[in-house]
Amino acid sequence: MSTLDSLNGVAFSVFGEDIKWADMTGNVLGLAALALGWRRSVAVWPAQLLSGAVLVVAYASAGLTGGVGKQLLVVGVSVWGWRQWSRGRRESGAIRVRFATWTERAWLVAATAAGTTAVALLFLAVPSLSWNPWPDAYLFTGSVAAMVAMARGWVEFWFAWLAVDAVGVPLAYSGDLKFSALVYVVYGVVVLLGLRAWWTASRRTAPPAAGRPEALEGAAA
Repeated sequence: MSTLDSLNGVAFSVFGEDIKWADMTGNVLGLAALALGWRRSVAVWPAQLLSGAVLVVAYASAGLTGGVGKQLLVVGVSVWGWRQWSRGRRESGAIRVRFATWTERAWLVAATAAGTTAVALLFLAVPSLSWNPWPDAYLFTGSVAAMVAMARGWVEFWFAWLAVDAVGVPLAYSGDLKFSALVYVVYGVVVLLGLRAWWTASRRTAPPAAGRPEALEGAAA
């Protein structure tokens, strides 16, 4: 049996629902990455990269092309975010977080809306790419937007992730990724805790120059 076959195999069943190895493993890694992000640890990025790589297999097996594309972008953004945070840590020892400016927020919302529309139109034009174009397109674009906000150290990252969760739970469940649906719910709890931690941290520091996170006294390495 190949590695891909093993990842697509059933790990266990709960209440008649099959839980696949790729779905479970990728999401556990993603949950760990979110917890590391809460602590502003640079280790969040390699964990997120590995999670994305495993979830490519899970989404491909469920026929969620948007999810596959999203995870491929997650891998790419993880490499960039890893570099951003590593540079900030080398320069000052830790990571500073802040609220985005209104201009940055406007760009983030506009880019998410434009990206979602563009991807959804692609899915509508090629129906074989996705069985649920608009939600799938939103997960594709919204998750990447959230990660970009995280890489820049914006507190709005957590709000963006909550918005992704609101769509991700029903879509994952209907796409036969039951463990993903469950973990999205757990994500919501971790996101609220992370939001509180970053919000508190941002109030103790002055805003850094826009573009990348700076140092934060006492932050986790």
